[in-house]
Amino acid sequence: MSFSELAFRVCRALRSRIESQGLGLIRSPPAPDYRRFGAPWRSGWPAQEDGLEAVVPAADAILDGLLDVFAMRAAKLGFPPRWNRDPRTGVEAPLSFGVTLNYRDDALVGDIKYLWEPARHLQLVTLAQAWQLRGDARYLNACKTLLESWWEQCPYPLGPHWTSALELAIRLVNWAIAWQLLNGGQSPLFEGTNGRLFQRRWLDSIYQHCHFISQHLSRYSSANNHLLGELMGLFIGSLTWPCWPAHLKWLTQARTEFERQALTQNTPDGVNREQAVYYQHEVADMMLLCALVGRANHIDFSATFWERLERMLEFIDGVMDCKGHVPMIGDADDAVIVRFDPAKEFCPYRSLLATGAVLFGRGDFKTKSGAFDAKSRWLLGEEGAARFAAVDKPASSLSFRRAFPNGGYYILGDAFGTEREIRLVADVAPLGYLSIAAHGHADALAFTLALGGKEILIDSGTYAYHTQRKWRNYFRGTSAHNTLRVDGENQSVIGGNFMWLRHAKAVCEVWESGAEQDRLVGWHDGYMRLDDPVRHRREIVLNKKRNVVQIMDMLECSSRHIIELYWHCHEEVAATIVDGAIEMRRTGVSLALAMMDSRFIPRLAHGEESEPLGWVSRRFDEKSATTTIVWSGEIKGNATLCTEITVLQW
Repeated sequence: MSFSELAFRVCRALRSRIESQGLGLIRSPPAPDYRRFGAPWRSGWPAQEDGLEAVVPAADAILDGLLDVFAMRAAKLGFPPRWNRDPRTGVEAPLSFGVTLNYRDDALVGDIKYLWEPARHLQLVTLAQAWQLRGDARYLNACKTLLESWWEQCPYPLGPHWTSALELAIRLVNWAIAWQLLNGGQSPLFEGTNGRLFQRRWLDSIYQHCHFISQHLSRYSSANNHLLGELMGLFIGSLTWPCWPAHLKWLTQARTEFERQALTQNTPDGVNREQAVYYQHEVADMMLLCALVGRANHIDFSATFWERLERMLEFIDGVMDCKGHVPMIGDADDAVIVRFDPAKEFCPYRSLLATGAVLFGRGDFKTKSGAFDAKSRWLLGEEGAARFAAVDKPASSLSFRRAFPNGGYYILGDAFGTEREIRLVADVAPLGYLSIAAHGHADALAFTLALGGKEILIDSGTYAYHTQRKWRNYFRGTSAHNTLRVDGENQSVIGGNFMWLRHAKAVCEVWESGAEQDRLVGWHDGYMRLDDPVRHRREIVLNKKRNVVQIMDMLECSSRHIIELYWHCHEEVAATIVDGAIEMRRTGVSLALAMMDSRFIPRLAHGEESEPLGWVSRRFDEKSATTTIVWSGEIKGNATLCTEITVLQW
């Protein structure tokens, strides 16, 4: 920890102590200027429900007190819910001073992810959308009830919902979207004496949110997507409600820092430095929302900013297979910034590509998106739908980018965009962002494999965050990825749920792509820390004529080491051991996986719990058993291990 970071943390601790004594807080927000409200991100809302059919049933479920919260489907939270009660564990968090409340203590607050998620107020947007579509006063009044209950149960600055500036920022963005959908300052909610009192109470809380965020921005080792999200909230909040003199200071700070962080946290070739594909989508959403709200209020970002956003969508396009599957690289928590589309089948990646097809005139994005989805329609309107229809699709599916050297990912494959597609996404990337690499996984030199849009070899996912440390460590550890482990150790050293103490450095030496083969060579130094240092170099060659993937794992060392090679299968893949090799089958697809070293013995793991192995997590807090193939053996000194994957039928 640097001296400046140490000084920052000391000052923040002192500020928290002062605030806990009631000093420096906003007890009575200044009176707002009711003549000054920002413009919505677009003029006019959808006039009919075609393509938006999921909104009203979702709003009705909210009125019935039912809400999806991660693994809890249609959870009976009530309407309005008990905002300080964790719906998963039933623990009621105390209304102590928020900034000093230990939200990592599950005995005190329960599972904080489950407690925070409903209080982001994504459901407020759904209710506002339903009111716009139907004009039914039930949805309008429900918005008022939801907000008033939250203010009553979560008084500033007490309790778990006044601890994290990021949580305040996401709540503030959802308030801003809902405010505009409810017709802004001219909303029927604000009519009459009681309506004006309600409006003032809402604006007071908005001011408190903006002030809190501005005073508690994440810095230094935690200045990752949290800082970007906080600046997003401050930017959109100050544009939507320019009602106080302070908004100019907030806007200037947020506008400048948000662009700087967006360019810093995403590589020039468009990869988010968290090295987590789901955060790629979340950060792209933050940039998109800020850009659209900014433009509507005559504040635009630079051409470099817009180019970086386009590059980020190019990365999503590159790793997505022909059926829309995206590898689950790095952490994922299923969060969305704003839930414009509550449909169960909503795909955030395809939606971003649909919006990007319009904003950047990209036919390749249009092809992968499949359709102009509901979220894009709320963002861009009927004009956006017309522009989407007018975008020409490319004549060839081979024009997408396949090498992202700044971000560390490479796509090997053939027959892209067809039923004969082979798509292999290889990871030669850093562990994660900044010193803690909070959302990275120990997956250097791993890869995923899909054939004709059917996933075969997969990344195992995430499953857990703040709780269940055994599972948290497994899913981000080396054994949960299609790579090699030495002496039972992870490539990088875990220091906590969101911290790594030592980072494996990965380097790409060779990337070649031609008509007959693709070839990638990379190495990492994660095991150079062992008493007998081991350097792992991996060469991956796709022979396009024979449909064979050859993996050469070269280990440089002097002494004995136990080596394990892991291959994680999609849930629908059936794997069997036949004569020391592996036969893999999925409907319409069959492969052979063989290792050319008799010292190594294969076994199949499926849903093992004592030392976790053979699991996949498709959603946060959900896991299911799948098959993991493990080849294990001992080496002494330098060794080269050859594995071949032969596509037999698909």
